[in-house]
Amino acid sequence: MRLAHKRKVQMKLKKHLKAAVAKEKATPSKKPQAEKKVTVAATEKKAAVAKVVDTSLTPKQQQVLDIVVANADGINPKGIGLAAGQEESKAASWATGALKKLLEENLVAKEQLAGNKVIYKPV
Repeated sequence: MRLAHKRKVQMKLKKHLKAAVAKEKATPSKKPQAEKKVTVAATEKKAAVAKVVDTSLTPKQQQVLDIVVANADGINPKGIGLAAGQEESKAASWATGALKKLLEENLVAKEQLAGNKVIYKPV
């Protein structure tokens, strides 16, 4: 791959991520105050996701993070892959690459269960 082409592709990805952040900030929520009390936890999750975008995650990593945040009690890599719509045979391996980056950034926590079973929880 030519270096100039690689730079061009990387710039397009950065613009795409910046546009996604701008859309989230631009859309104010107009809800009654009674509903705001109920959705405090959801708002905090969205704020956490907004912080994540600042660390320049790929769309796949962002998708994996959203799935982990949606399952606060913990989820295994195969469950993440299946939730993302992957085939059952490839689900776990599909999610592990993104989970590795999320672990490095301290966005998810890894918990070892009995034997070789692992679950991931949001931080």
